[in-house]
Amino acid sequence: MANESQVHYRNDQAVDFVIVGSGSAGGILARELSAKGFDVVVLEQGPFRTAADFTHDEIGVAFNGELLGGSAARASQTFRHDESDIAEPHPFRQPAEYAKTVGGSSVHFTGNYWRFREIDFNERSQLGAISGTNFADWPISYSELEPYYTRVDWEIGVSGTPGPFDAPRSRPYPTPPMPVKSSGALLERGALKLGLHPQPAPVAILSKPHNGRAPCIHCGYCMGFGCEVGAKSSTLATVIPQALASGKCEIRPLSTVYRLEINDAGKIDEVLYFDADGKQRSQKAKAVVLSANGAETPRLLLDSASARHPDGLGNSSGFVGRNLMFNGHSIANGVFAEQLNDYKSIQVTRIIHDFYESDPKRGYYGGGGIDARPLFSATPILFAMAGAPPNVRSWGREYKEALAHNYTRQMTILGNTTSLAQDRNNITLDPTYKDQWGRAALRLTYRDHDDDLAISEFFRQKSLELMDAAGAEQSWSFPVEAQSSGAHLLGTCRMGDDAETSVVDKHHRSHDVKNLFICDGSSFVTSGRGQPTMTIMALAFRAAEHIAAAAKANDI
Repeated sequence: MANESQVHYRNDQAVDFVIVGSGSAGGILARELSAKGFDVVVLEQGPFRTAADFTHDEIGVAFNGELLGGSAARASQTFRHDESDIAEPHPFRQPAEYAKTVGGSSVHFTGNYWRFREIDFNERSQLGAISGTNFADWPISYSELEPYYTRVDWEIGVSGTPGPFDAPRSRPYPTPPMPVKSSGALLERGALKLGLHPQPAPVAILSKPHNGRAPCIHCGYCMGFGCEVGAKSSTLATVIPQALASGKCEIRPLSTVYRLEINDAGKIDEVLYFDADGKQRSQKAKAVVLSANGAETPRLLLDSASARHPDGLGNSSGFVGRNLMFNGHSIANGVFAEQLNDYKSIQVTRIIHDFYESDPKRGYYGGGGIDARPLFSATPILFAMAGAPPNVRSWGREYKEALAHNYTRQMTILGNTTSLAQDRNNITLDPTYKDQWGRAALRLTYRDHDDDLAISEFFRQKSLELMDAAGAEQSWSFPVEAQSSGAHLLGTCRMGDDAETSVVDKHHRSHDVKNLFICDGSSFVTSGRGQPTMTIMALAFRAAEHIAAAAKANDI
């Protein structure tokens, strides 16, 4: 439940900032702006949970999607691979996967925290154009963002140690790497046999006490679950309590924003939302920051179309909702002779970044990283549904014996790869389906570029090689196919210097609306290598500095 001691602002009081979303970016922006003395209201569509509210209930979390908004959230999204198809809702899965709760998806993420490298920001200049894509350089460099990566390390809390291929850093990690688990040790064994360079995985999970927070208790319920001890470095556990303590920030949960209103001067002055009872409310604001995620942010802009902005608010470029990127993934599974007990502790303790950069010798774009982990967090029901080898029928005695034997002996090697920005992959408003509030459902159109599929296949083959080199008695994988859902929602309101090909400038201000700022995964220009959350947080620290400076200079 919400902190009742927090400040409460009147709806008709024009606060300095309304922030939409309280996740990886929104939580940081709330802390930074309120700490600088600005009045801040955060509107979050999910409830205000605390660490005591999180459970290991696999049915509730993994199947009923309690943190994702449940069945109502699934019904409010539709998916299609191509514009010629009719988009439909999926009965069991959200095409755009994100948590609806204070702290957003930082509450239920796995916690892999890779920094981008220098190449991630200027690949277009290095590699040239790629046909059929909107491949472009970022308007900022790694060196500009590095101080903010360091702030994420120390203020949010990241455990790790530098690896052989990491980008330069100005300060060491605040806490050491997490203890290696069986999957990490086996990945390291296989990598060294193949002449590769494994390294401890940097994770947003505390290995030691830090900033007054307790370390990990190794319960094994990281991916998809909230952390009941606060060791996972979500904004809920880190910056949101500090924002509330400032006395200048109100977190208003169960508040679903549906429209931004523009005044005669062309600025946003009102944020419309549904409250917990479904009643229409309005919050007056001097400026608005959208940090709702790479699906909900463009949806809100499209829903805020008006005579002044007929194609959607801030969409003179036509780039709102375009260039959706998911990141690619490939999976290889293996069974070993000895018990691994990989269901214990965090997901990932070792990674490989030898194939991080795009290599022209492969004949296609793409790169990424490899990690080792349990399958589906190794939660028992999910493992029983998908853990058996493909040569074992999914019922009967043989099936039960395979599950009983493999559960403690099985691991997964995951490839995490790039995705290319394309017009055909986008967020739009569905003309047929509605959500529980009567809004047009969020429609995703997505089909991976051929290069995305090729690099995922490359990593699938490498993962099988690693599994064999690690000594697996049996290994298998599944064909790489076009994705139909994603938890990494990137690129749909990209930043850039050119107002004709981007939505916000390099300081996250809308090119069209002076008092509108956008900072979340939608700001990305390229996808990175499969782990975007740390970069979202670094961008939020950087954006907060520029937004606060503009506000103090009366330039909003």
